[in-house]
Amino acid sequence: MITRRTLLAGGLALGLAGCSTPQSPAPRVTLPPRPKATPGLVDDPALLGLNAVIDIHHGNRVRSFAAARDDSGILGVIHKASEGDWLDPLHDERRAQAEAAGLLWGSYHFGTGQHPGAAQAQMFLAAARPDPATLLVLDLELNERAPANSMGIDAAEDFVREIVSATGRLPLLYVHPAWADGDPLRGRTLGGNIQPGSLLAACDLWLADYRYEPELPRAWGQRGWTMWQFAGDDANSGGPFRDQARMVKGVDRCDRSVFAGGRDDLIRYWTAAAGRTGS
Repeated sequence: MITRRTLLAGGLALGLAGCSTPQSPAPRVTLPPRPKATPGLVDDPALLGLNAVIDIHHGNRVRSFAAARDDSGILGVIHKASEGDWLDPLHDERRAQAEAAGLLWGSYHFGTGQHPGAAQAQMFLAAARPDPATLLVLDLELNERAPANSMGIDAAEDFVREIVSATGRLPLLYVHPAWADGDPLRGRTLGGNIQPGSLLAACDLWLADYRYEPELPRAWGQRGWTMWQFAGDDANSGGPFRDQARMVKGVDRCDRSVFAGGRDDLIRYWTAAAGRTGS
């Protein structure tokens, strides 16, 4: 997600009806903080966790989710559902295919600046139609194609607050460490830094960092990351792991992430719908 963006082609305005009804809070699943990768010592993502999660959007070609499962060990797929008020046209079709292949399913929303955060959350829920085992994600990053249309910290908090109100659970937060810490990227900032103890910091962290040694945002310095996206779909070289770690049978040029735990941990965490409640 961090290295490619899709332009909003006109925008499909969603009605706010059809949002997910409130659900019972999921049980909390506690995972240990993850250590940082050490340059020169780690050349395999499996040494840091479970290299079994991909994220995709309509621009990724999917030939076979079964091949991704059987040949590449993929267990979970996170697909773009919405961006601002735009819908990913392949989200629902891909969901049926992935679930038929026995894969865990997640949906993400790319936050933008042109709509209030709560309204975006409602539109996202209407698009994602989550069940209790759907991992929900807010993609909070610089909008590279339209930097002025990036979601700010206040809108992100309103988004998360609305998700908690509607579902009883916190989304996973995808963010780059510099963006989370309020540092400028291409002349833009989040509008503040995510503070420890804040609503955003209560979300589990999906760290976006392709460097050999990932950096934790300050707000998660004591907790660590839950997932680490170590390779992007348009990154052909570089990054912390060998190039073959990027390859996924049946899915072209997808993003790859390590989960902070083993297979059973991932399944328990995912099916507990991110494991962290808003209570």
